[in-house]
Amino acid sequence: MTTKNAIIMAAGKGTRMKSKLVKVLHQVCGKSMVDHVLTQVEATNMDHIVTIVGHGAKDVEAALGDRTKYAVQTEQLGTGHAILQAEPLLKDEDGMTLIVSGDTPLFRAETFQELFEYHHAKKAAGTVLTSEAPDPQGYGRVVRNHLGIVEKIVEQKDATKEEQEIHEINTGVYCFDNKKLFAALHQVTNDNAQGEYYLTDVIQIMKDQGDIVAAYRMSDFDESMGVNTRAALAQATKVMQKRINDAHMADGVTIVDPAATYIDAGVKIGADTIVEPGVLIKGKTTIGEDCFIGAHSEIHDMTIEDRVTVTSSFLEDSIMHADSNIGPYSHLRPQADIGEHVHLGNFVEVKKAQIGARSKVGHLTYVGDATLGKDINVGCGVVFVNYDGVNKHHTNVGDSAFVGSNSNIIAPVEVADHSFIAAGSTITDDIKFHEMGIARARQTNKPDFWKRVPHEPENM
Repeated sequence: MTTKNAIIMAAGKGTRMKSKLVKVLHQVCGKSMVDHVLTQVEATNMDHIVTIVGHGAKDVEAALGDRTKYAVQTEQLGTGHAILQAEPLLKDEDGMTLIVSGDTPLFRAETFQELFEYHHAKKAAGTVLTSEAPDPQGYGRVVRNHLGIVEKIVEQKDATKEEQEIHEINTGVYCFDNKKLFAALHQVTNDNAQGEYYLTDVIQIMKDQGDIVAAYRMSDFDESMGVNTRAALAQATKVMQKRINDAHMADGVTIVDPAATYIDAGVKIGADTIVEPGVLIKGKTTIGEDCFIGAHSEIHDMTIEDRVTVTSSFLEDSIMHADSNIGPYSHLRPQADIGEHVHLGNFVEVKKAQIGARSKVGHLTYVGDATLGKDINVGCGVVFVNYDGVNKHHTNVGDSAFVGSNSNIIAPVEVADHSFIAAGSTITDDIKFHEMGIARARQTNKPDFWKRVPHEPENM
């Protein structure tokens, strides 16, 4: 049976990144580079995917899980040597094998598919994916003869002065006849400037055997961008950011200033939502239709339903139900559940708490480890005191309760439906249905107290 196979090269350390993190795990728009590559490879319906790991192998395997098989390159002796490590897993397969590097996060599945189709149409033993580079420095060059037929691929360090003038570069992506690939790899030597076993030498070996070797030139050079430095990582992120934002706008999202809006890969946003400048939307976030995400809001792993307004606030790992609103300058910490038509005003912090429909928490309030019912009014400066220094405790507040300003509610407390907490109270006991809890000293005024306080003579 003919199969489609893929090999992802992810064994290098990436010393130019100057990082403790293996290169391919550096992130572009919320997803590691090698994850971007694997996601696009998966979209081409491969029968077998093998990732070559080496430096940081355990971390790469933990990041990708069982989406791919793995082969280990214990010594980094070049790209040809890396691909040979997949031979035990793929040597008996008839069909085509795609080879791509794990540090090229911008390739699209569509480009891989075009390469497959070109390779098949040419009946080639090997096909290299090429592109025209504005600045080819650092890339391997594709050398063609006067008929346009590929003669060889030359690495930068082995290229002559004339060859270095060529702008058609090897993107590092190939499609090979699987069995011919491994047969040729056993003929590759390390007689070159680097003393490494180059995968590119397979092209010359196949040509010398009389096999057809082709080159498919893609139109978008940006896709081929490899990341070897922090500067290149930033450049790749900028390209990916534009791609993501363009896709959202094509789906009916208004992004006021795309260059100043940062949205991770995988984020979902509904039509007619408006996103203002300076917004970061990260992780596994889903935003509904007709929402407004105000300037400089930061949103992580959120579920936001339709018609929600977020004004300059920080939201993480929580849910805002339809028609609710928050901000400015408020914070949803993990496991906050904000009901429909709930209003959270400025400087409100909610953590591991559920707030029922139509309740209002206007300003300067902390709600932690609590369940609030429907139609509650929480005044200014209220604190749900949930921590005793060792354990967290929970508070329940019933429907239509009124919590006066500057109250402290010392958990665990049960505040019943239609009850009241007087402003300025520190509540330590339960409050029953229709009761008002008041816990403050009665006011006492001291006559002529002014005269007992020393003053400057001119203020007497």
